[in-house]
Amino acid sequence: MTRTRFARYVWGVLAYNLVVIVWGAYVRATGSGDGCGGHWPFCNGQVMPLKHSPLATLIELSHRLSTTPLLPLALLTLVWAFRILPRRHPARLTAILCLAFTCTEALFGAVLVHFRLVAHNDSALRALVMGAHLTNAFMLLGALALTAFWGSDAGSLPPSSGQGGGSSPLLPRFRNQGVIGPALLLALAATLLLGISGAVTALGDTLFPSKSLLAGLQQDISATAPLYIRLRWIHPLIAVSVGLYLVLIAGLVSHLRPTSLVKRIARWVAGLFLAELGVGALNLVLLAPVRMQLFHLFVADLLWIAVILLSVAALAQESPRIELPEGAPEEAVVAARVTHAATWRDYLALTKPRVISLLLFTTLAAMVIAAHGWPGLSLFLAVAAGGYMAAGAANAINMVIDRDIDIRMARTSRRPTVTQTIPASRALLFAFGLALGSFALLWGAANLLTAMLALAGLAFYVIVYTLCLKRRTWHNIVIGGAAGAFPPLVGWAAVTGHLSVLAWYLFAIIFVWTPVHFWALALLIKDDYARAGIPMLPVVYGERATVLQIGLYAILTAIISLLPFAQGKVGWIYLVAALLLNASLLARSFQLYRSPERRQAVSLFHYSMIYLALLFLIMAVDSAIRI
Repeated sequence: MTRTRFARYVWGVLAYNLVVIVWGAYVRATGSGDGCGGHWPFCNGQVMPLKHSPLATLIELSHRLSTTPLLPLALLTLVWAFRILPRRHPARLTAILCLAFTCTEALFGAVLVHFRLVAHNDSALRALVMGAHLTNAFMLLGALALTAFWGSDAGSLPPSSGQGGGSSPLLPRFRNQGVIGPALLLALAATLLLGISGAVTALGDTLFPSKSLLAGLQQDISATAPLYIRLRWIHPLIAVSVGLYLVLIAGLVSHLRPTSLVKRIARWVAGLFLAELGVGALNLVLLAPVRMQLFHLFVADLLWIAVILLSVAALAQESPRIELPEGAPEEAVVAARVTHAATWRDYLALTKPRVISLLLFTTLAAMVIAAHGWPGLSLFLAVAAGGYMAAGAANAINMVIDRDIDIRMARTSRRPTVTQTIPASRALLFAFGLALGSFALLWGAANLLTAMLALAGLAFYVIVYTLCLKRRTWHNIVIGGAAGAFPPLVGWAAVTGHLSVLAWYLFAIIFVWTPVHFWALALLIKDDYARAGIPMLPVVYGERATVLQIGLYAILTAIISLLPFAQGKVGWIYLVAALLLNASLLARSFQLYRSPERRQAVSLFHYSMIYLALLFLIMAVDSAIRI
């Protein structure tokens, strides 16, 4: 009961610190930071200057008064932790850190005031100090969260563990964790970077408010704009990139460390990111009103706390062993027993090069379309490499997640992750290396938007398709197949730095084409899917329903492929070629509907790949010739 009270107390201290931090942001957002002049800890040389004080002074004074209880609260946390917790308990250490970070938090406040880095000061030094101040605040919140977590039963081993149940805290372990440990540390660093960029962006909104959304966007891209404004457009891209990574790692960790605690915190991480994204969008549209800035900061603080708790909870678990499932075919069992040393061909197989080739072609074709000709050799090669690495990373992660069903299917039973030629830990390390390399290469060679879009495609494929939809619904390929529609967006953004209407047409063409292509394949291997328990459309509703859906999506593909011409985005060369290609696609789909046999399904499957490649190739040629 004593520990329960202690944990509740520390959670209360954490909540109060959140209030103080948000109120401090209100002081900055209202320009009241110089309300007490250059004096600290007193206000304008007085203890309580209330008489005839301007509003800015009252706001600044109220913030200072709100920070007064923080030191006694931190001291009480420390004393209480040492009284009820055993020696070497981690909550003792975090309680010490709570006190230390509380003191340095006050020191940062003094520095800001004494050096007049408040109100309308727009120096680069202020941004640096603000970044350090926010880092210290995050460290304080993290220390408080861990003190409360480890001090409660939720942060301790269950009684069934045989290790003290309720007295032994869930401590993170980095040995035998593979890439999960570094991946979670990167998540923490990325979340901290996001917080710092958000603080600088919020300061820019305060110092240089926009009269309208359009005016603000014009300011952001102006070469003569102040530093704070030119940095302002980067934050949304950083936010989406970091958020996508957090959702990716949260989903992966909840799959690889599937305890109820890890799953619950992972859902909080994903939910808080979505909330943060929504609040950020509202901030942009509403021109960052003060109340929205405060709520944005509050959600960011909660996201940071959730990422810390997810990291600790996940790293306290051991990596589970994947055993051969009952009912696996004999050839798969034999394959899993016959292993050999991994070669470069095995690692190449992890990336599924045959699957990637067509997607990579659409990326490169989109570059030519966007550039109305040759986009340049260096950029072309960099995007080709970066795009392949991102798609390869997604496929490698997919293989790790799907080991239990891959071994049931003859088509996938000899994958390196099934035969253990490449253990899951090494496959994940390889995948994350590809993902990070792709992001860095695309950002450096092209721009941040390009890198973010490639990461979005990766995260969508792993989280939405593989983890959320593939094993649950026959709609898996309809919705999850959108991951394969990201490549042309990547190619387009690499050339132009933005996404036009035609880029989204390219996305839409692949999106509606994917069911036609994939369900034709699913008809051929429906027995494999049935054996693995995957609810593909032919397994759930049979062949007749599948060929009907293929026909409907083929019609939709034909219609959308002609929209670029209707909008004046392409010329007659493309129109003639698209009409011929669509005629053949519809004819083959109709033949399959009339006679749903293997020969017809094979014909449509192979032609669908030729169709997409030629459609993009002709559009690229048309675009280059028109200019």
